[in-house]
Amino acid sequence: MGEGFTSWSVVEPVDEQGRLHGAVAMQQIIDEDDTQFMTNCPPAVTESTPRRRTSIHVFWTAPPSGSGCVTLKASIVQKRTIYFQDEGSLTKHMCERESQYGDSTERPLLDCCACGTAKYRVTYYGNWSEKIHPKDYPRRANHWSAIIGASHSKNYVLWEYGGYSSDGVKQVAELGSPVKMEEEIRQKGDEVLTVIKMKAQWPAWQPLSVRAAPSAEFSVDRTRHLMSFLTMLGPSPDWTVGLSAEDLCTKECGWVQRVVQDLIPWDAGTDSGISYESPNKLTQAPEKIRPLTSLDHPQSPFYDPEGGAIVPVARVVVERIARKGEQCNIVPDNVDDIVADIAQEEKEEDDTPETCIYSNWSPWSACSSATCEKGKRMRQRMLKAQLDLSVPCPHTQDFEPCMGPGCSDEADASTCMMSEWITWSPCSVSCGQGVRSRERYVKQFPDNGSACSMPTEETDSCVVNPECNPSSCLVTEWGEWDACSATCGLGMKRRERMVKMPPADGSICSAEVLEVEKCMMPECHTIPCMLTPWSDWSDCSVTCGKGLRTRQRTLKSPVELGECTEDLEQVEKCMLPECPTDCLLTDWTEWSDCNKSCGKGHMIRNRVVKLEPQFGGDPCPETVQRKKCKVRKCSRGQGSPEEKKRRKEQREKRRSKQGGGREEVTTEHPGCKMRPWSSWTDCTKLCGNGIEERLMTAKRRFRSAQLPSCKDRKEMRACNVHPC
Repeated sequence: MGEGFTSWSVVEPVDEQGRLHGAVAMQQIIDEDDTQFMTNCPPAVTESTPRRRTSIHVFWTAPPSGSGCVTLKASIVQKRTIYFQDEGSLTKHMCERESQYGDSTERPLLDCCACGTAKYRVTYYGNWSEKIHPKDYPRRANHWSAIIGASHSKNYVLWEYGGYSSDGVKQVAELGSPVKMEEEIRQKGDEVLTVIKMKAQWPAWQPLSVRAAPSAEFSVDRTRHLMSFLTMLGPSPDWTVGLSAEDLCTKECGWVQRVVQDLIPWDAGTDSGISYESPNKLTQAPEKIRPLTSLDHPQSPFYDPEGGAIVPVARVVVERIARKGEQCNIVPDNVDDIVADIAQEEKEEDDTPETCIYSNWSPWSACSSATCEKGKRMRQRMLKAQLDLSVPCPHTQDFEPCMGPGCSDEADASTCMMSEWITWSPCSVSCGQGVRSRERYVKQFPDNGSACSMPTEETDSCVVNPECNPSSCLVTEWGEWDACSATCGLGMKRRERMVKMPPADGSICSAEVLEVEKCMMPECHTIPCMLTPWSDWSDCSVTCGKGLRTRQRTLKSPVELGECTEDLEQVEKCMLPECPTDCLLTDWTEWSDCNKSCGKGHMIRNRVVKLEPQFGGDPCPETVQRKKCKVRKCSRGQGSPEEKKRRKEQREKRRSKQGGGREEVTTEHPGCKMRPWSSWTDCTKLCGNGIEERLMTAKRRFRSAQLPSCKDRKEMRACNVHPC
């Protein structure tokens, strides 16, 4: 440490569930002359002499195996107001090393010495919600899949840490389907005592006042005293939650009274996705089952750069509800054991297969008998989906005996069946004494047809800031209710208000600013589509210019659920750099007349550029072509001085590009008198091979003139031949 600094060290072990195990013992100081324990913080050490230091050394005792990670922290105090902490190498985070060979962490399973059988009830409390796990929480399709498990012997393993997923475990982890795993369990015969099944939960979390936690009952005996189960956290790549080989037999040859476990998600090792809605990404080689950690990947919804424990997503409670047969436990029964065995008559188990999905039962109909003779009444439910056509779905009608009003042979025929009370409403005032209320509803009216007299609303006094002291705060009126969280069935809605004036003493306002209430939408008649996330966009359909690209997703839920109306493909426009455009030309013109009336000459034809090349297209070829021509031989008479003079004048005129100031000199041809050549026209192009022309017309024809000799003449020549 630097000169004049003070140093100390604190060690805090924390397990995977975030429980603090107490400070690690600093049992020995290496150099007692320079180091001492801090009096106000026994696990910490500090300097005992003010001299320059660059490091500190201590012995410490590690916590028991399985406790999780340990953090060592050092603080450097330079002055009372200047200190350094949690920076660079001042903090060291250490975790247990995994097994050197990557084997599973096995605990030896002892033979059970208990007698008789025991019956248990397992209850699953899902705690995975947007409030507790807000990062990337999937609002639309969050759910727990149907729970599947069994009570079994130690010779059969449904799933375990460090093992590989069976086909049944893979289908639960990736698709949420329990069918294959149930087949695997039933094939084990005598190794299994009870198959454990609980229905799926859509959405994943709802208040217990709205939806009861799912539960199931199972039995254990001396050979089949272990309990395992599994459910999918959906949507997810292959993440599951459950218990593996939970032993319910005690070392004292008795049966465990109660087990409570907080659960974190596990990776089944069959899909390499890193977030809730990652596209399907099959693991190249199957990996071992392992718990998720907060350091797996920065995009993981459970990521924590400090490596903290993952907040549990569920809690499971296993309670013993009965024992049968002679017991041989060494430790005598306590009061809880005796009370647990005084069980009510067992309720008839619901034999509805998990693959059959029904609506809720309708209310009971009126009794078919209006007298005291025995009659029947009926209720109905609707089969909404049959996930496995090979498994028959039981009846959709239920009958029970009844008698007319006033003739029931039961003592409590006039008793109402009420729901549980819903949570208390907020206090009616934000300061002083007010009123709060709660409600419940009638689940079933009396069998004798009488009115229900039990209250459905209850009020109670409440006090908020009784003296309205400086810690009181002023809040606004409640805002409008949000839309119901469900589009069908039972959902939740919420409303908020704000703090207008915080407490004068600077404390936190204790008034409620959020209110949640259940809401009922029309009954759901279809199962939500379970879809994979969208794939990446495809390449553009063209290599240049405007095109289209697509992306797809697939249906994860079975086809038997019915037609899914969600889009499985999306198309959008895409734009790439413009395509090259080649030069576009008109057709060639007809060849011009020969520019000589006798002897050797030439003819010209041309074409015009309609579209210049763009974006790297092919350049324009030639636009003017010339070829030789010969009309006839020139006569000797053309060598007279007059003829020579005329030809000389013509040559001079052809050389001239400007003829505006030229005198009008007539030219005589055999049989006619010609006007002089006109001026050259403007070039058809500024660059890249243009054409210009001039004309000579007849001024006067003699009677003896032949028709061809007095024909108007036209000359053409190339111009502006330089490239553009």
